[in-house]
Amino acid sequence: MKMEKKKIVAVGMSGGVDSTAAALMLKKKGYEVIGLTMKIWDDNPLVTGNKSGCYGPGEAKDIEAAKKACKILGIPHYAIDLKDEYKKYVLNYFKDEYQKGRTPNPCIACNTKIKFGFLIEKALKSGIRFDYFATGHYARLSQNKEKDLFILKAGLDKSKDQSYFLHRLKQSQLRRVLFPLGGKRKNDIKQFARENGLEEFANKPESQNFVECDSYSMLLPKGQSGYIVDHNGKVLGEHKGIVNYTLGQRKNLNIGGLPEPYYVLKIDTRRNAIIAGPKSLAYSEVVKVKNINWIIPVEEIKAKKIKAKIRYGADLAEAVFIEKSKTKAKLKFIRPQFAITPGQAIVFYNKDIVLGGGTIEK
Repeated sequence: MKMEKKKIVAVGMSGGVDSTAAALMLKKKGYEVIGLTMKIWDDNPLVTGNKSGCYGPGEAKDIEAAKKACKILGIPHYAIDLKDEYKKYVLNYFKDEYQKGRTPNPCIACNTKIKFGFLIEKALKSGIRFDYFATGHYARLSQNKEKDLFILKAGLDKSKDQSYFLHRLKQSQLRRVLFPLGGKRKNDIKQFARENGLEEFANKPESQNFVECDSYSMLLPKGQSGYIVDHNGKVLGEHKGIVNYTLGQRKNLNIGGLPEPYYVLKIDTRRNAIIAGPKSLAYSEVVKVKNINWIIPVEEIKAKKIKAKIRYGADLAEAVFIEKSKTKAKLKFIRPQFAITPGQAIVFYNKDIVLGGGTIEK
């Protein structure tokens, strides 16, 4: 009788406990596992600071940690150079959006274009063979075989759910992806690592920043100074460039003598002005969305009432579709939401199923 050949899984390894535990889980399930690590740091002298992050000089230590994890697990490790791709699709996008008065989400761009895109593509082109790609994301995946549809779901551990960052993945990408941690809780993953001799990875601090900077402004051009005005047009002070501000921001406005705290309400790129006002004016109930990626085909979404997340740290909020098409949508929230920010991603959910998501237009 002919033995079935083991399926090979490439795991995106960061040197942290999640990706290391994911690789070990898959190995225990009988897969042949290999580790892949992205090389994105390009020696940018502007990136300095004490924060840990994905992009920065600390990358060398992370690669060594990933290599060490693979050695302990007894699996091969490869570092894939993606500096050019990262600069083009993440860093340049990040700069362009801020200069246009919008607030980007570089982690979504990185996941979509780099981690689940060029990393897989370049690894395969270099001769590294694998059947599936896996990561340590806290998200779940199931399949509707009747409709040949892969369904992305929120992770079981709601405090760690990362499905928001994955909403732009296509069916062609989801078809070959595995999320071993989706049905687990973070504490259980750390315990699993400790029980399997991976104590140092379980105790390693988490890196949750995009870049190793004390301020993202280090990556951005200074910009031209201009006025901060209130919602009636009265000049309140000066700003040092619109790239330093985002909707809902309260800090660093440096405007005093007001009856209550003021927040950024709008960024007017045409006038190079920051419009500020009381918090009550920063709430909106209607949002327009563009560049939508539907994981569930739009024609199959019958329910009007859904839940939406307007930023990663936001709670899910009930909303109804006023209109929707393959690329655009308009939603109305049941309760007005604070600082709905152009450029940020909004993701739609039906219970724990990710319907899709897009970019907030206004």
